[in-house]
Amino acid sequence: MAERKRQLVSNELTEAALQLLASKGYDAVTVDEIVAAAGVSRRTFFRYFASKEDVVVQFLADLGAGMRAELAARPREERPSVALRHAVGAGLAACADRSDHTERALRVVRLILRTPALLARFMERQAGWREELAEEQARRLGLDVGTDLYPRLAAGMALSAFDTVLRRWSESEGTEDPAALTDQAFALIAPALDASGVGRAGVGI
Repeated sequence: MAERKRQLVSNELTEAALQLLASKGYDAVTVDEIVAAAGVSRRTFFRYFASKEDVVVQFLADLGAGMRAELAARPREERPSVALRHAVGAGLAACADRSDHTERALRVVRLILRTPALLARFMERQAGWREELAEEQARRLGLDVGTDLYPRLAAGMALSAFDTVLRRWSESEGTEDPAALTDQAFALIAPALDASGVGRAGVGI
């Protein structure tokens, strides 16, 4: 019950912020206006979010954990391109899994991509995701993430595909299929992901 209540308050703050930001613009909206619209106190706001930027970006924050979990669950013998495609696909599918959720996700993504301060914060989050994916990829392949170039390069390519698909999905107003776009993206980067150097960890290429 406590977790459910926490999620409800978080959702109310996010929705209030999105409505205000859509009508007034990012720079014109204050934290005080967001909390007034959501019917909570400033103290409550800062229990959930560190800043005005986070109230928007937090909506997508769990995508990184979902991608790492999906990568960890993939069969060890799977080619890196296939495993990473499923990991990234899980993150993108989370944006478009329900019609009501999709509409809010589209608004969030559009706002992030069009607002420099939000885009900068989102890219900070993605940098953390890259490290998590690199660590998981290194574990899967028996590599050292601190000395081997491959894990971070692979994670970077996978997240570049994620970012490209997310932008294309947003630009299409959600009409294009994220799964099909992800397949197209990974078809292009698969040769690099499965290139020499990975095979030494015993992974089929």
